[in-house]
Amino acid sequence: MRTSYCGVLGAEHIDQEVTLCGWVDRRRDHGGVIFVDLRDREGIVQVVFDPDCGEHFALADRVRSEYVLQVTGRVRARTPETVNPEMATGQIEVYGLAVQILNASETPPFPLDQHNKVGEEVRLKYRYLDLRRPEMLSNMRFRSRVTNIIRNFLDQRGFLDIETPILTRATPEGARDYLVPSRTHEGKFFALPQSPQLFKQLLMVSGVDRYYQIAKCFRDEDLRADRQPEFTQVDVEMSFTSEAEIMAINEEMIRTVFQEVLEVDLGHFPSMPHSEAIMRYGSDKPDLRIPLELVEIKDLMAGVDFKVFSGPANDPKGRVTALKVPGGNGISRKQIDDYTRFVGIYGARGLAYIKVNNREDLEEGLQSPIVKFLPLDVRAAILDRTAAENGDLIFFGADNHRVVTEALGALRCKLGADLNLYTCQWAPLWVVDFPMFEEDGEGGWTSLHHPFTRPACSVETLEADPEKALSIAYDMVLNGTELGGGSIRIHNPDMQHAVFKVLGISEAEADEKFGFLIDALKFGCPPHGGLAFGLDRLIMLMTGSHSIRDVIAFPKTQTAACVMTDAPGGVDNRQLRELNIRLREKKPADG
Repeated sequence: MRTSYCGVLGAEHIDQEVTLCGWVDRRRDHGGVIFVDLRDREGIVQVVFDPDCGEHFALADRVRSEYVLQVTGRVRARTPETVNPEMATGQIEVYGLAVQILNASETPPFPLDQHNKVGEEVRLKYRYLDLRRPEMLSNMRFRSRVTNIIRNFLDQRGFLDIETPILTRATPEGARDYLVPSRTHEGKFFALPQSPQLFKQLLMVSGVDRYYQIAKCFRDEDLRADRQPEFTQVDVEMSFTSEAEIMAINEEMIRTVFQEVLEVDLGHFPSMPHSEAIMRYGSDKPDLRIPLELVEIKDLMAGVDFKVFSGPANDPKGRVTALKVPGGNGISRKQIDDYTRFVGIYGARGLAYIKVNNREDLEEGLQSPIVKFLPLDVRAAILDRTAAENGDLIFFGADNHRVVTEALGALRCKLGADLNLYTCQWAPLWVVDFPMFEEDGEGGWTSLHHPFTRPACSVETLEADPEKALSIAYDMVLNGTELGGGSIRIHNPDMQHAVFKVLGISEAEADEKFGFLIDALKFGCPPHGGLAFGLDRLIMLMTGSHSIRDVIAFPKTQTAACVMTDAPGGVDNRQLRELNIRLREKKPADG
């Protein structure tokens, strides 16, 4: 039906006759000459109709926004005064010879050009229209190009693209599963996979050696701007490999993507132990574009009379930290109050500060409600340790370790954004040497990554002191966002049993949930490991989008609903009976 896309026409096509198909982006009538901007996925071209077209001029006069047309015409150069440098096709136009209305359109519920802001609820309800907007089409094309580069990269390095099941069984991976009732197995349920983790490990047992998949995954959890109930990850697994080799090949893949798509050289990715990231930046995914760092002052506060500081300073689980903002004296009291409310989101009960007006005058040169509680030697030590200069502002956090870390880590990022402190555009990082476990709040342990991650110690050491055990795990971080995480996996059944034991998973429970994996480890399982990237997050970062919903064709809302199809929806009683399910009536709330 067409010989060319609209957006690819240029000066090299002048005097050629072309047939185009697309949507009316805009129609203008200028003194008996009709101008139609015709749009398809490649862009927009101006088509001109004049009365010499006869009946086709009359048809062109009838078209309106979003009508679907087939146009035949001749490409010609625009006159110098009508060249449009804002359009990719702005040097030429198409002189219309014939037009056919393939379909009419009602008036769209919102304008489809990139200059109009529309509420997200409306955009998602009419997503098929929203995707016509140049910005959204560009994101879809961008995503397609990135996935193509990833596939080619992995194909060229001997990875096999293998699909794993969508209907599987529930596994403990840190989030709720989406459950699917079985019609043929009464009272039993499939689970949609949170990741292909166990199947890709089984593929390594199978001798596949190198596997990848651009996989759909599902998690029934609360949503944020960078999360969806169904999401896509680039899943990679390798046998007979090491942590360094896995990191190197995945780093090369991401560098290749950035180089080919954005012409950006990310360079070598530095590595940082998890403990250092937490202490210096208050985050396991630090944004290294921001030059601010947390400075430990717990030892300086242990002897002061100010219990807000001395209490946490003398608590083994407490933390007292300073965060210097160079030139921050200009931050107003109102802004400090706003930052105080911000850290309250993370459990902080306040936000102490000192403005350094004159560091040589420890009596009068420091401005703060708390400075009177600090002896002169402590004031001097704080200024020395933070390397504070005149005009700087120092924020303080004092509470249990988790609250201080999360609150000041988040404050550091907010200050970086508010004050535009970024020192570069892209800052990649590997975070390594994660703890194997973290406390679950009930006296037990939970896996920091997942229970199939190999500890960096022996079985005996793991069981004797799980709190100090590190894992052979690694996360790739970019601009404060975790792009992907992975680990070397457990390939020995004794170690797998030991990890289950620390996690409080009995042998019976382990056999019931993971018996197939434990059996597989007994039959010559090779050393292996891998990594999974969040594709949606990667595309969001690369396109500068504010939400992954802008880089997914048909995303869900914050309530995990699809307003376009009205999903999730009810089903009739016959289907429920086939699944042996009966809905329970919700009791009315007490009045």
